[in-house]
Amino acid sequence: MTIMNEERLSSAPHKPADVVPFLEAYIAKKEEEIAEIEQMVSRYEERRLKEERAYQAMSSLRKLLSGRKPAHHLAVEYIHYIKQPMERARMLRHEIERARALRDSAVPEAAKLSELESFR
Repeated sequence: MTIMNEERLSSAPHKPADVVPFLEAYIAKKEEEIAEIEQMVSRYEERRLKEERAYQAMSSLRKLLSGRKPAHHLAVEYIHYIKQPMERARMLRHEIERARALRDSAVPEAAKLSELESFR
């Protein structure tokens, strides 16, 4: 745990002039993560729709023989593939809002540097 904190400290800006570029990079990285999460969720939803369409296209006999995922399996998949990732994306958006507010604030650069500690 302390190694990770030391790595974070080494990547944090050391001078007040480094704060704004650091915040820009931080915001860009978090926006990338959100885009990846949204892509993952959309891929899962497309896959589920394909499976559902394929099942509905089957004859009654094939439906009887093939079976279907139980509802509780679908619920667990929903939680794992949609609910938790979207919650993570919501948290990332909140972090981005905080970073943008800090970047755009009229607070002096030295005070912004100390405020960065809350992003760790």
